[in-house]
Amino acid sequence: MKYFLDSAKLDEITYAYDKWGIDGVTTNPKHIYLSGKDFKTVVTELAKEFEGIDFPISVEINPHLDNADEMITQAKEVADISNNFVIKIPCNEAGLIASKKLGEAGVKTNVTLIFSASQAIQALRTNPTFISPFVGWKESAGENTDEYISSIVEIVDNYGYQSEVIVAAIRTGKQLVDAALMCAHITTAGMAVYRDSFQHPFTDFGLKKFQEAWDMTEK
Repeated sequence: MKYFLDSAKLDEITYAYDKWGIDGVTTNPKHIYLSGKDFKTVVTELAKEFEGIDFPISVEINPHLDNADEMITQAKEVADISNNFVIKIPCNEAGLIASKKLGEAGVKTNVTLIFSASQAIQALRTNPTFISPFVGWKESAGENTDEYISSIVEIVDNYGYQSEVIVAAIRTGKQLVDAALMCAHITTAGMAVYRDSFQHPFTDFGLKKFQEAWDMTEK
């Protein structure tokens, strides 16, 4: 399973790439806003930082667009900035029309905001590079996402779709584990989620015990 970072902050991304070996990045308009920079600045910086490296970076087009032709026009403009850019397209009718045509034109796409297996099937039929089923919001609303994600992965395997499944909106270490157990291809999460997943109180407890023993033997 590959690990993507959900962020638009260049310092976070470069740290996670250099120190953790992350495999790619996913961004969205909220991440752009939280970076404190405008869209053009963020995508220009990301394109320059990873130029010449095979490193997928999902970039979302204007979410106000509801016409497939307008989505296609903007998607091509953004894709031309970097070979690494994968264009995030919403999973609705206009988005799926755009995804199909963009794929035919050689533009990599990530169909996002998927919340059901039936949506995933329609997205997969457009042959995108990635599909992004969300888990965080569904679980916050009291839904169990295990069957939903496993069904999507099984559908991909059953029919030989080439798209990779990114389990998105991951909020906890348990959700990371669940995605791995369900054989998802990729997870994407924020910096804090990954940092939390590195830690356990018993690791700290054990380390303290070993430090005390070490100090005793050094006397």
